[in-house]
Amino acid sequence: MADLILRNARITTLDTALPSAGTIAFADGRVLAVGDEAQVMAHANEDTRVIDAGGRRLVPGLNDSHTHLIRGGLNYNLELRWDGVRSLADAMAMLRAQVAVTPAPQWVRVVGGFSESQFAEKRLPTLDELNAAAPDTPVFILHLYDRALLNRAALRAVGYTKDTPNPPGGEIQRDRAGNPTGLLLAKPNALILYATLAMGPKLPAEYQLNSTRHFMRELNRLGITSVIDAGGGFQNYPEDYRIIEQLHADGQLTVRIAYNLFTQKKGEELADFQRWSKMVRPGQGDDLLRHNGAGEMLVFSAADFEDFREPRPDLPATLEGELANVVRFLAEQRWPFRIHATYDESITRVLDVYEQVNRDVPFDGLHWIVDHAETISPRNIDRVRALGGGIAIQHRMAYQGEFFAARYGNDALRHTPPVRRMLQAGVPVGAGTDATRVASYNPWVALYWLVSGRTLGGLQMYGDDNRLEREEALQLWTHGSAWFSTEQERKGRLAPGQFADCALLSADYFTVAEDDIPDITSMLTVVGGRIVHGTGPFAPHAPALPAPMPDWSPVNRFGGYQGGTLAQARAALAQAHGPACRVHAHDHAGHRHAAHHAVPTRDLQAFWGALGCACFAF
Repeated sequence: MADLILRNARITTLDTALPSAGTIAFADGRVLAVGDEAQVMAHANEDTRVIDAGGRRLVPGLNDSHTHLIRGGLNYNLELRWDGVRSLADAMAMLRAQVAVTPAPQWVRVVGGFSESQFAEKRLPTLDELNAAAPDTPVFILHLYDRALLNRAALRAVGYTKDTPNPPGGEIQRDRAGNPTGLLLAKPNALILYATLAMGPKLPAEYQLNSTRHFMRELNRLGITSVIDAGGGFQNYPEDYRIIEQLHADGQLTVRIAYNLFTQKKGEELADFQRWSKMVRPGQGDDLLRHNGAGEMLVFSAADFEDFREPRPDLPATLEGELANVVRFLAEQRWPFRIHATYDESITRVLDVYEQVNRDVPFDGLHWIVDHAETISPRNIDRVRALGGGIAIQHRMAYQGEFFAARYGNDALRHTPPVRRMLQAGVPVGAGTDATRVASYNPWVALYWLVSGRTLGGLQMYGDDNRLEREEALQLWTHGSAWFSTEQERKGRLAPGQFADCALLSADYFTVAEDDIPDITSMLTVVGGRIVHGTGPFAPHAPALPAPMPDWSPVNRFGGYQGGTLAQARAALAQAHGPACRVHAHDHAGHRHAAHHAVPTRDLQAFWGALGCACFAF
């Protein structure tokens, strides 16, 4: 019999045997039955929870094939997110409000997830603006892989002075007297940006547990039920995995995680994988937390971090030998592996190595992945297919298309990356975000990018030959991504026997205007048949979540991704009270909050009430 039934839904199953249905039943963490209400309700008894979906669209749970949840979770409660903010004026208002409540010696950090192109002003804040907004509180703003902005207080906190040398691959911009201005540039190596960020205060373990829970709930709010964690710089194993393992042991994971291990020190990559192979094996764990193999940094000499404001980096001559040693070991150990590769020139050299190793140690069905692949050529797509690999794509170009076009031209931009060509070649393709330090973790922004072919700044990058239909794009975010953790037989479709993972959407993804896709959220999210998030009429079904820690956390005030409610609120209130009124709003954990100036409380209450929200904070 069923544990949970969702009825009166418009279900997109992505199962060719039954593409659509109205009712679905879950039992023991799996889909039990899908079909019409009479058929499925036969599986109900007095213990079955039955929820009326209200005619809303239900889709399989979204699966991010390349993200950084584990690292992101440790820091989420520390970060002021500009993801989705539509103007620099709003972003700076948020920053000033956070500065006012952040105690010494803590920092205010904006760490990726946005682009200057998304702002109406089409620019970043100036250093003078940052110093005026925060004369005493350190502020660190990371913009893509290309730069970080530090105010004077942050420069003092990290100790950068006239005598601090530029690190390899990075530049500390200086004034005429040689003093740091606060602008750090990746030229083209992002290590200076990440190393500087790592100097900031960290949360204690108890707070990191809380922070990770809030980050997972934020992903659940957006319909994400699974991720593949690609590791990351300053994320060592096993030290930096203890928090996620503790949450798993305590039964508090609300997102399925398959994690890859990312080597940390140049010259010791092979030694890392040799050591880790004695500690953990691929697939070790369970359906909620399991090891997935190696990557995305296999060797430092193969890392070609994209910074389209800088020329393409020439990778060193040592790449082939170092990479061959690591890949040969991984193939011998039957470890799946993935590699960060932006440029076709890098991919060519990587595939030369893979083909050489495969002749000696056949990959023979071993899942291996090229991550990003923005400029991969048709020839190299075919080589990936011939060798049995897959390509994980992300919406990084939605944040950087303008910079790419300025350097390489609009013609080159039209197939960057060539998603349609990958699919035509029969290569397994999974979609994701690469959050949190470049693109946002919001999957609906990524789906908007795949469907519209536009940047967040409105630049039309792709024509019809490189855009996807909405169901095609959803496939890449569900069943397509499951291949990348070798779970394609049990994840990504709503069919009997598949994982009971789904999201009930706030708007119909298949019919809303393209520009409204990024503002879709999940009203009800289910992982393994367990409700992990609910809002609006479904809020009573959701488990309680403790308040964000510490109490000054930006999450308390602003939440995470800033959806379209901000623009809606401003337009409605400006119409009622004139353009001088200001409103800031966000939607977090099912409740919309507003801070306002010159707007009567009753009008805000009426506005939020019209949106179906019962909670107000002013």
